Amino acid sequence: MKSSLLATVLMLSTLLFIPRITFAEQPTAEQIQLQKDKLKYKAYLPAKYVLFEAIQGDLNNDGIQDLVLIVKATDPTQWVNHEYRGKLDQNRRGIIVLLADKGKYKPILSNLSCFSSENEEGGVYFAPELWLEINKGLLNVHYGHGRYGYWNYSFRLQNQDLRLIGYDSSSNHGPYVDSETSINFLTNKKVIRKNLNEDLDGDPKFKETWSNIKTPPIYLSTIKDFDELNFE
Repeated sequence: MKSSLLATVLMLSTLLFIPRITFAEQPTAEQIQLQKDKLKYKAYLPAKYVLFEAIQGDLNNDGIQDLVLIVKATDPTQWVNHEYRGKLDQNRRGIIVLLADKGKYKPILSNLSCFSSENEEGGVYFAPELWLEINKGLLNVHYGHGRYGYWNYSFRLQNQDLRLIGYDSSSNHGPYVDSETSINFLTNKKVIRKNLNEDLDGDPKFKETWSNIKTPPIYLSTIKDFDELNFE
């Protein structure tokens, strides 16, 4: 009787265990899409680089979807052994911008190392998360830092390059907004909104401080490292 009960328990355990293994091995929708994009856009990738992400959107307002590729280097010397996170690929990432042209894509700019690795060190917290989107003709390079806030760079197509026209950031402590910064590089105007209400649960009361700035035009193709851009 005991052996029969044990056999039944073992059989049920096995049946319950198998679906968990199968589910864990299934690729996500994002992983499937990335594999498709790697094949689709292989011809536009430089040697020794792999596709990290592909973003589509209309950059020149012609009603046709253009293409932005985030690429990643494959230098084996840039793999490191982290004390807590194991082996990490710290190769830097870059960007290639292509405009739709007669059913194909025409590259207009390439900056292959302007973004740090997705596995960069984040200190006591975690590193900011990078994501890009094309919205209303603008390419937005956005860094989200969880409860600490975000910063965003807006680029617009100009002279076969993308010019930085806007910068927005928010410094937060959880839901509490400490300050916000917004810069228009076309008008050279900068505004800082400081929250004067120190009550973390109260509504924000912002004081605006405007100033003029003097910054020469900044183009995406010339940015060496986004981590070094500081407009605060």
